[in-house]
Order: sequence, then C-alpha cells, then structure tokens
Amino acid sequence: MAEGRREPPPPLLALPPASKRPCLRPAPRGPGPGPGHGSGSHGSRCRSPESLLDCAAKAVAEKWAFERVEERFERIPEPVQRRIVYWSFPRNEKEICMYSSFQCRVAGEEGPSAATGGAGGTGSGAAAASGGGGAGAGAATAAGAAGAPAAGDGLPFRRGIRLLESGCVENVLQVGFHLSGTVTEPATSSESEVTHKVAISFDRCKITSVTCGCGNKDIFYCAHVVALSLYRIRKPEQVKLRLPISETLFQMNRDQLQKLVQYLITAHHTEVLPTAQKLADEILSSNSEINQVHGAPDPTAGASIDDDNCWHLDEDQVREQVKQFLSQGGYYGSGKQLNSMFAKVREMLRMRDSNGARMLTLITEQFMADPRLLLWRQQGTGMTDKCRQLWDELGALWVCVVLNPHCKSEEKTSWLKQLKKWGDMDVCPLEDGNYGSELPNITNALPQSNLAQDSLSRPRRTVFSRAIEACDLHWQDSHLQRIISSDFYMSPSYQREGDSLMFNPQGLPLWLDHVPTACARVDALRSHGYSREALRLAVAIINTLRLQQQRQMDIYKHQKKELLQRGVTSTTNLEGWVGHPLDPIGCLFTTLTETCRVDDDNTMDTGGDTRPPVYHHVPVWGSSDGGESYLTLALEVALMGMGQQRIMPEGLYAQDKVCRNEEQIVAKLQELEPDDLLVQTLRKQAIQLLEAGPFSGLGEVIHRESVPMHTFAKYLFSALLLHDADLAYKVALRAMRLPVLESSAGSGDVGHPHHGISIVPSRYPRWFTLGHLESQQCELASTMLTAAKGDMLRLRTVLDAIQKNIHSSSLIFKLAQDAFKIATPADSPPDITLLNVALELGLQVMRMTLSTLNWRRREMVRWLVTCATEVGMRALVSILQGWYTLFTPTEATSIVAATVMSHNTILRLSLDYPQREELASCARTLALQCAMKDPQNCALSALTLCEKDHIAFETAYQIVIDAASTGMTYSQLFTIARYMEHRGYPLRSFKLASLAMTHLNLAYNQDTHPAINDVLWACALSHSLGKNELAAIIPLVVKSVHCATVLSDILRRCTLTAPGLAGIPGRRNSGKLMSTDKAPLRQLLDAAISAYINTTHSRLTHISPRHYGEFIEFLSKARDTFLSAQDGPIQFAQFIDNLKQIYKGKKKLMMLVRERFG
Repeated sequence: MAEGRREPPPPLLALPPASKRPCLRPAPRGPGPGPGHGSGSHGSRCRSPESLLDCAAKAVAEKWAFERVEERFERIPEPVQRRIVYWSFPRNEKEICMYSSFQCRVAGEEGPSAATGGAGGTGSGAAAASGGGGAGAGAATAAGAAGAPAAGDGLPFRRGIRLLESGCVENVLQVGFHLSGTVTEPATSSESEVTHKVAISFDRCKITSVTCGCGNKDIFYCAHVVALSLYRIRKPEQVKLRLPISETLFQMNRDQLQKLVQYLITAHHTEVLPTAQKLADEILSSNSEINQVHGAPDPTAGASIDDDNCWHLDEDQVREQVKQFLSQGGYYGSGKQLNSMFAKVREMLRMRDSNGARMLTLITEQFMADPRLLLWRQQGTGMTDKCRQLWDELGALWVCVVLNPHCKSEEKTSWLKQLKKWGDMDVCPLEDGNYGSELPNITNALPQSNLAQDSLSRPRRTVFSRAIEACDLHWQDSHLQRIISSDFYMSPSYQREGDSLMFNPQGLPLWLDHVPTACARVDALRSHGYSREALRLAVAIINTLRLQQQRQMDIYKHQKKELLQRGVTSTTNLEGWVGHPLDPIGCLFTTLTETCRVDDDNTMDTGGDTRPPVYHHVPVWGSSDGGESYLTLALEVALMGMGQQRIMPEGLYAQDKVCRNEEQIVAKLQELEPDDLLVQTLRKQAIQLLEAGPFSGLGEVIHRESVPMHTFAKYLFSALLLHDADLAYKVALRAMRLPVLESSAGSGDVGHPHHGISIVPSRYPRWFTLGHLESQQCELASTMLTAAKGDMLRLRTVLDAIQKNIHSSSLIFKLAQDAFKIATPADSPPDITLLNVALELGLQVMRMTLSTLNWRRREMVRWLVTCATEVGMRALVSILQGWYTLFTPTEATSIVAATVMSHNTILRLSLDYPQREELASCARTLALQCAMKDPQNCALSALTLCEKDHIAFETAYQIVIDAASTGMTYSQLFTIARYMEHRGYPLRSFKLASLAMTHLNLAYNQDTHPAINDVLWACALSHSLGKNELAAIIPLVVKSVHCATVLSDILRRCTLTAPGLAGIPGRRNSGKLMSTDKAPLRQLLDAAISAYINTTHSRLTHISPRHYGEFIEFLSKARDTFLSAQDGPIQFAQFIDNLKQIYKGKKKLMMLVRERFG
C-alpha cells in the first residue's frame, strides 16, 4: 500500500482465550542485575534519549509474542526480559479511552454523532494510532480530558481518571504480562466505601482480558479497570515489576517450592485446597493427562505464537446490548446508543483494531435476528425511518470493512461468505426500502441502457449488496498505488498532449472509476487510519470530475440549439450522488475539510463537542491555480454533486433520503465562512452549473422527472447575494421550476415510460416527497422576495417566476402572507412595492381557489381585503369591479363589500367624501350584480349595502320579488321580510311574507317546526296592518298550515286585539275586535276545527297507553277551539260521541274520555 506504512495486525473475528500457554523453561538469567522497574521514569526519558535496549524492547514488545522471543533466542538476559515485559503494556491512553467510552474522540475529528450519516464519511476523522508516547504523553492527554466539560462525567473513562487522581488505586503489581491491584470506591451518602480487586492480562500493547470484583456487565471496561490501566501508564515507576512467575519458580529449589505451595494453600485454603489436592493426585499418577504435557501453564508469561493478538471485547455483552437497544423499538435513546456503537466501530477501524470488524459482525448478527424484520415482511409494512438509517449505516460500515487496504484474502473471503448468507435471508432489508432498485452495480459505470429496464427483472439488492460487490475490488492497480503513495505523482510533460485516461492536461493524476465506488475507497482509507492517502485519492477524483464537467459542457455546446428548441431532454443521471447509499459527496467533503479544520488543542473529549468547526485554507500541491486549497476543493465538489441533474429515485425512503442528504450537505456548507477564495469558487461553479445544459440540475434544459434544485439554490442564493446579486438571482430563478408538475411532457421525455401515468389531481403519485419539495420551492421564493424588497424590477421577476412555477394555492398564499408581513414592519412605513407583490399573489390565490374547495378560502378572502386596504383605495376599487373573477357572489357581498364599506376601512384610508362615494357606488354595483347572480344567498346583503341609495335599494327589492317565485326558499323570504319590517317597510314586508307562505307546508304533526315563529310573525304583521291584509294572508295560512295547535294559536292571537293597530297613514281603524263567526276568521276557525278532528283520528290509529294522558290534554285544547264557534258545544259533543263509537275497543282510553268530557 502506501509508502512508509507498516502493515497492521490482521483483523480477526474470534475472541482469543486468556493467555495460559505452557512455559517449557525460563531463559537463563544474564549477568548483572539489569535495570530496575524505575528505569523507565518520565524524568529520565525527558532528560536523555532512550537507550538502544529500550528502543529494541519497544519494537519487540509491540510486534512479537513473548513465546517467539523465547524460541528465537536460546538465552535472554533478565534486563532484556524486564524491558520487553515493561513495554508490553499499552502506552496510549486513547486506546484505554476507546474501550471504556462510547464518546471518545480526539480534537480535530468528527464526533460520534456525525457518524450516522452513511458511508460518506460523516464519521470520525482519520488518525493513526500512536506507536509510543509513554507515560508523559498519556498523562497530558488524559489531563486535558479531565478538565473538559462535565457532559461525560458519568463515563467509565472519566470516572477512572477521578479514581486515579483521588489516590484510590493501591497494591499495584505487575508479574510478567499480568497486572493486578485494588481500586477503592469512596463512600457516598448512600453507599459505604468498597474495594475491588482488579486483574488485567496484556500482550503486545493490547489488553487481552480483564477481571474486576465490581461485576461490571457492559461492552467496555469499568472505571476500576480504567484507573488501574492509567496508573500503569502514568506512574510506571511506582509499579512493582516482576518477571513471569515461571521465571521466579525456576530459581527455587525443592524446599522453597514446597514452602511456597504450602504457604499459598494456607493463605487461601478455602479457595484453592480442593484444586491443589486434585492437581497433586494427577501429578502423582503416572498415566494422568497432566503428565503427558511437557511444562506447565503460566498466565503471566504472555500469549503464545498462535494466539490472536487483539483487545479484550466481551462478545456476549455486545450481543446483549444490541439486542436490548433493538427491542426498544428504535426510539431516540436506543437509536442514539446504536449510532454510538457504529461510531465505536469506525473508531476501531481508524485505529486499525481488528475488533472493529469483529464488533460489527456481532452487531449485524443481532440486527438480522430482530423479530420485527419478519413481522414487517409478513404485514407488508415498511420499517421506520430511524431503523432504515441504522441499516444504511450498517451496510456502509461493511463496505468500509471489506475495502480495508491491508486485509488478508482469507479475511475477505470469510466476510463475503457471511455477507452473502445474510443477504440471502428473506428478512434482509432491501437497499432502497422495499422498492426495486435501478442503481447499477458498484463496480460498473452508468449504463444508459438501464433506463428502460423492467423493474421486475432487476436483481434483488439488499443493504449488503454494495459490500458484497466491494469484495471484488482490490488495491493492486499500479496507477492507484502511485496516486495514494505520493503528493508528487504527475505525468511527464511530454505525455500531456492528447486524450489521456490517467492524467489531466496539467499532468495531475485522474482516477476513472464509478464515482460512488471511488469515494467508497476514500472512505475506506479514512476509516482505516490512512488520512493522507484518502486525501490524495480524493483530489484525483475531483480532478476527474472537473475534466468530465468540462467535456460535458463541450458536448452541450454542440447540442444546445436542438435541446433548447425541444425544451426538455431525456439525458440525465440515473444514479444521483446526493442520497446515494455510499454518500460519495459527503465522503469527499469530509475528507477534504478535515485537513483544514482548526483545533484548539489535541485533547481527548469524552463529553461531546457542539461548537461549530473552524476551518483555514491548506494549499493543494500541484494545482494549476495557486490559490486553490483543500477547502475550496471541498466546496467545489459539494457544489458539483448537489448541482448534478439526476432522476428522482423510486420509493418513499429513497426519495426522503435524497432530501435529507441534501439538507445535511447544505448544513455542512453553511459552516464554511465565505472568504474571497470560497466566493470565487462559488461564482465559478455556479456559472458552470448554469451553462452545463442537461448535465446540470441548473441547466437550461432538464429531464421532466429531474430532482429539483430548490434547497441547493437557496443556499447558493444566500451565499452569493452579497457578492454577486445578479448571479444569485439567476441561479435562484432558474431553480424555481418543478417540471414534473407541468401539464404535458415534451417529445424528448422518453425515460421511464412506465412512470408516465398521470393521475389527477396528484399527477405523479410516485413522487412521495412532492409536498416537501413544493415547500422548499416556496422557501426559495420567499427568500428571494425578502431580498428583493424595494427593488421593483427584481420583485416583478420573482413574481413572474412564482406565478409560473408554483402550483399550490396554499403555498402561494403563504408567500403572499410572508411578503405582506415583510412589507409592513411595525416600526417603519410599509414598502409599497412588496405590498403590491403580496396583493398580486393574493389575487392569484383567489383565482386558483374560486372553483375548488379549500377550507382556508374564507381566511384567504379576508386577508386579501386587508392587503388591498393597505395598498390603497385603488386596489379596493379594482377588486370590487373585478369581483366575478375572484370571489363567489356570497363572498363578494358578505365579506368583501361589507368590509370595504365598514367604518374601520374608511378611517384606515382617511377617505374624503368623493372617495367614500366612489367606493360605495362600486359596492352597490357589486351588490346588485351578486343579487342577480345568486339572489338566494346575496339578496339580503345587497339590500343592506344599497340602503342609502333609493334607486339601488328599489332595484335590489325588485330582484328579490322577481326571484321569490322561482329560486328562493320560505326561510330566505321570511328573513328578508323581517329585515324590511325592521327598516320601516311594513307593506313590502307583508308582501314578502305572503310570498314566503306560498312556499311553506306545515304538516299536522309538525308542532315544533322552526318556521312556526315566522308564520305567527307574518300573521301578527298582517293583523297589525289591517283587516284587508289579514283577510289576504289567512287563506294562505289555511292552505300551508295543517297543524291544529298552530292554527288555534293564530286564531287566538287574532281575537285578542283589533286589527290595524300599526297605524298605516291614510287608513282608518275601526278599533273593533273581529268575530270568529265572520270572515276572515271564520275560515281560520273552520280550518282549526278540521285540523283537530283529522289529527285526533291520526293519533288514535297508533296510540299507546303511555300517551293517553297527553291525548286527553290535546282534546282539551280542541274543545277550547270548538267553543269559539256559536255551535261549538254541539259540534264537540258530537265529535266525542263519534270517538266513543268508533274507538270503543280502546276501553281504558274511552273511559278517560268519559271522565273528562262526559
């Protein structure tokens, strides 16, 4: 791979057992005492260079198992053994932190929370593990962590530091490759002091097993293990160092060995006596298994040659915790924990720790065992977005793992077998969220022939498909090796002519690969700690994209005339880089910006850091532009990726992922503080995107189903506005389009024939995120409106773009409201230009919603009147005169005209008399037009609006009279009649009431009908007007009303007072009460008696005993009405006799009738 890099130990998937290899014989001691345990003190190393012995011992301790040392050298002096044992303990506190905290990171790297964004490398930054550092560096590092904010105080690493600094670590002893000690937890208010025994085994600078009396059940080390480990790193001179116990035993004679064993048994007889006796019996038996093995095990002698060399990781706890988090349903807390575990895997990969792949395997096994997968499959429902994002990150991590530049072929074969096994399972989630994928294989470029490929014939692609395909990739290409190995790799100057596939015209190397695949290589390099190599490959990829962009522009220049004539293109990218499962743009951006990030210190931060990053320019070697930096490259590639024209993918999740990824990239771009270099890059790339035709989402011609550029253009507009306003508006206006909502497709739209089905009103039901896209389009328009305040020309241009491209009335109404709010600040005069735009948008909303149902219509109408009022009188006159294109007749009269004529409006506009008259005239004209068009709903409002103008009022009244016989209901006529009476027109009121009576029909049993009050009022009005009017209305009442109680009530009211009490001028009033024996009351009396008789027979047909009492009361009322006639008593007696005869079968009822009426 890269020059100057040592190949890391191979990652393994199996947990090694505790090191208890047989010790055949100890090496003989060398002459002299050798260096003691204090020889490696911090002070001595600072004052003088390390000895050759220490340098060699450090290298051997890190790379060689101690058994290999014993086999390689027949005689190892004790000082050499001591130094090897000394340097075999881990030296870097960051590694201890990594295994005791989810949130460990070094300043300058992305935090774990960012690692959830996909393969693109939103994960931690690359930093190679330190090969040394000793106690001094480690102490400084962790001291910084101790002083960090208290957000991570509960983490084991931070707690371990506090225990160490509080002097809680004691009795520390290192025997060979075994470290032991006691750690005391101080007493608290609720718990007493507790001392825990801690034991740590280690080998080749890795902790291979831990034991603690606290019984910790977690994935990572407890605080007590951390405290003991940091004690050994920070205070090695205070640790008693002994050689492996087998070496000590070799120095003893028989008596000493016997004394040792007996003392050991005596000290721990309850624990070791049975074991000691069992071992003694086996040793004394010549045929025992123990005597067949040469030598004896020594847990302090280090690992054997065959043992795996990896850090201790509790597999059972990993499985248990992942299973527990998954069982919680992916809620925020569990999702955050799983993302932290993914971040930990990335951290391990970056440290080139083989446990990274091992831990990922354990996590994946639990993900695949999630019972919800089968449930979702059986029910045909999709998983939640949170779960989908976790699966995406899982797949992306596997791509990183299998692309490890230095993994062994057998490892890759093992991973491939496991990935295929998972991918073949029925419950394995699909890559694109249960929809057929049209994305090509990871190792292939984009074949345009795939456009029309039938979705049913496409292969099943799971979340592991890209990792499986990545297993076919390798790093042996010589050109690739040279790219990542050197900053100075260029083509000779004499080879720069012609079309080279390996170098650009400036001689810089290119990497012609499928872009997401090339970026997956970059992410793999970063993820495995090769940050410099990742940066070199990223630059080569960007140079390739630049060259491709230039060639695409050249192609477009030859096709421009034809494409502009057609107005649409079938050319597009089927596979978009934004929202891609491998997140190529995010990967390149993060790789480049990490190099430019400014950090305050180099401390570990286990508490999380929410401060925004600060960047500075780092020059790019070999660039043709001397002002080019990695930061400008990051900006450029983000703009190229965001501006790529691409087809909207299939499926809700894939479309939602495009939107989410776009917002994530924009958020990162907004962290860059624009300076001259960045603005220059912005301008250059924006111009290229505008001129790139069908290859750019901002080109002049785009595919009908191209992903919209609204979110991207909003960022560009805001970033460019202060530096190049014309370019900013040009970009934003170009991006306003949303061609998928246009009414018809052009002839060139040949892609996706099976998607062209139009279903009204949604048109394109496969665009699941259309609502979100339209809201982003609205936000872009609102941003432009705000920026263009006061500039009439710009506002008019923006307004035209809104009216042309936005098809949602609700969104246009929101824009109108936004413009109105911006145009009318509370502390300054209104901006009339923006107010006019708000009014124009409001008028468009009125026209769009006039013939469609919209629950906000009433609010929209009221708002428009308010806006027109702010604009001025001419605006009000305009909407009154053109009401029929904006409002329904009811809205125009009841809301618009009524509000315009209100006292508040007159005061708000400070109108003089001629202006008030002009407004009133327009309102009256509108009222009459509406009354003619819809008299049922507008007549009353028209009369009200025309009250002050006699001619208009008479015209409105005549409209009502003309419509009364055709379309108006009795309730509408009664309402207008009451209004006329209230306004002092009793005769007109009588006429309308009479017309209303002709439309009414009151049945015998409708004694609670809402029109009864209107009937009583009409009769009372007629009675008050005089005998003639009463005589005219009674026949109408008799014809329309068949309810006996209502008729008797009218009769009673008419006999209480004399008619004509209203005092109509020109009429005489006799002052006499009217007789029921003469007209017109005789007709009313006969109708009431007849109604009582008919109603009685109707009620008796189906009467039940529980209604007998109510029926007797009804007959009492009937008797009162009968008695109003001269022969009433006789008629009533005959009526009762008839009832007894006809209904004699109802004995109980007839008995009650006799008791009451004889």
